[in-house]
Amino acid sequence: MKEYIREKLKTMGEEKYSKFSSALVPGAENMLGVRLPELRKYAKMLASDEGVKALEGGDVYFEETMLRGMVIGYLKISPEERLELVKGFVPRIDNWSICDSFVCTMKFPKKAMPAVWDFLQPYIHSGKEFEQRFAAVMMLNKFVNDEYIDRVLSAYREINTDAYYSSMGVAWGIAECFIKFPEKTRPLIEGKCFDPQTHNKAIGKICDSFRVSAEEKTYLRQIKL
Repeated sequence: MKEYIREKLKTMGEEKYSKFSSALVPGAENMLGVRLPELRKYAKMLASDEGVKALEGGDVYFEETMLRGMVIGYLKISPEERLELVKGFVPRIDNWSICDSFVCTMKFPKKAMPAVWDFLQPYIHSGKEFEQRFAAVMMLNKFVNDEYIDRVLSAYREINTDAYYSSMGVAWGIAECFIKFPEKTRPLIEGKCFDPQTHNKAIGKICDSFRVSAEEKTYLRQIKL
């Protein structure tokens, strides 16, 4: 089954798209050039226990890892079972594209969110670049709401942003927090609570948003580091 899936992905790949995508995803190797909508469609077909078993073992191509993550997201299983599969998948994340697509694919019911939050804590504090990006993107994707905003802002301050992709994940998260909760997030930016790279990137992402006023953008640009 594993070999069948690999050969199937090869037939779905596009050489030109592979070259284009490779330039956008540093660290991604052996990219076949399968477009994300096609990967998602195939992942939904494989989203069964048999599909997970077929994806066990090593991956040769970028798309195999991406597909594995998508299958985990689409499986009809309990939150506890999904988190167990997530735990096994996170060490495979080695670029921003797989990280972000994986997070966006997963859905959890509201009653499971306390368990998901607890699950993220070791990744927030791990010190590993893509584990921390995973945590940062999970928070901005699933926890920027009235119940969790204070905890999210506190967690972003605890993430080590020395590594580029963890820094960019935090910057993206801070921007999302500012857009939805400006009064709570503004003191962190004004207080220069993040390193210059993260601080400036967060401001840049905020200023890219249509949901922030021109006056606010002008002010934020003045406090770049």
